[in-house]
Amino acid sequence: MNLLLIALAVALPALPQGRAQEPPVRSDQEILIQLERDWDKAFLRADAGFIATILADEFLATYDDGSRGDRALELKLASEFNKQIDSSLLDEFTVKIYKDTAIVWFTRHLAGPSKGKHLELTHHYTDVFVFREGRWQCVSSQSTLVQMESK
Repeated sequence: MNLLLIALAVALPALPQGRAQEPPVRSDQEILIQLERDWDKAFLRADAGFIATILADEFLATYDDGSRGDRALELKLASEFNKQIDSSLLDEFTVKIYKDTAIVWFTRHLAGPSKGKHLELTHHYTDVFVFREGRWQCVSSQSTLVQMESK
């Protein structure tokens, strides 16, 4: 019996205790989806500084009205954003990776007041990212308005 207690006393300190767990390894797909979610949140709080870390120098957007904008315009739009958004939901993600290039398709649902009415918008997005200097950068974004409902 004493031998068993001694063996346990010796073995217990060898077991990991109180060691901080390392964060789980995330896939590139998970990283890109989180980037999209963080970009959305940053836009809603007019955080152009954060968005600048995601956009490549050659970034080009095609907006839902057919107009185009470069990185400077996208950052200006983000920094000047001041509309009330009651909710913004991103879903229906599809992520495909081709070596150092990734395409992210997703849907964004927005709701909020506009001209005294409740407005709901749904857009489909296609974003293209390249992996550079150890991180994903967006080089292209295209949005398409698929639904606008005013109540």
